[in-house]
Amino acid sequence: MTRQWIREVSLSIDAGGESIDVSALRIRFKVAQNRLQTPNIAEITVTNLKEETAQKIKKEGQIVTLKAGYVGGSEGLFKGNLIQKRVGRENPVDTYLTMLAQSGDKAYNFATVSKTLAAGSTFKDQVDVVLEAMKPHGITAGYIADLGSKKMPGPRTLFGMARDTMRDIAFSTGTSWFIEDDKLNVTKNNEPRPGEAFVLNSTTGLIGRPVQTLDGIIVRMLLNPKVRPDTRLKIDQGSIDEAAFNPNFTGEVSNAMIPSLADDGLYRVLVADHHGDTRGNSFYTDAICIRADGQGPQPIRLAQQGIDLSPGQ
Repeated sequence: MTRQWIREVSLSIDAGGESIDVSALRIRFKVAQNRLQTPNIAEITVTNLKEETAQKIKKEGQIVTLKAGYVGGSEGLFKGNLIQKRVGRENPVDTYLTMLAQSGDKAYNFATVSKTLAAGSTFKDQVDVVLEAMKPHGITAGYIADLGSKKMPGPRTLFGMARDTMRDIAFSTGTSWFIEDDKLNVTKNNEPRPGEAFVLNSTTGLIGRPVQTLDGIIVRMLLNPKVRPDTRLKIDQGSIDEAAFNPNFTGEVSNAMIPSLADDGLYRVLVADHHGDTRGNSFYTDAICIRADGQGPQPIRLAQQGIDLSPGQ
């Protein structure tokens, strides 16, 4: 395991074929990763950037690439399109440039499909059509789960927004889809991505104590770019602060919706928020998790999205 000391952050912006590297300056960032179909978001602030350099960062759609971690273990944390640039002054001495970027927003907003597949096509064939539509917008295939061998009994016409086609595929196959670092991922609702679970304790970066809430198990750790939606964490059950029941009769419903703890300590990440400051204390990953086996009540935020991660989906 990489030693978690000596932070390492790199930030580059593709400005019309010229790569602008601003890694030497103070960088503050917030990266929100989720598996709820909408694009992942990054807000990145650079302090005291030269005026002439700031002027080169001006067009929507420029590629922003952020890597973070610790020396010997930093990895890509975000790659996406610039959607807004803001400049200003924090005080009489320091200026700032803040970039808001989304991963795959062009594909999400503009990719369309118009194709008829012959009888006998599969859901994987439909995903391939979506990928072909998103390819001009910089999207490539990420992790695509096994969608089964079911064949369509007749011709299948795909027409409209590519994102709507993906939602139909996900609903029909018990999966979820999301774009992460300009890659299309499709994961099964009742199982995490392949790979070993990351053991999380005080020696591997755990900060404070995880908390059981209606939204899931909330945990903070030292920034870890490997922790992403659908990865697994192994957390000792004894280190989790359990949620308090509402003893009133009005609390029966909310009490029944508290996600249960896992006896084996295995949890699946639903949301990962990474935030850091190369000149400050903040350098954390906050994750919201549920039991990896999908047993027990599902978090409220999933119910609001119409997603069921329980077994049998």
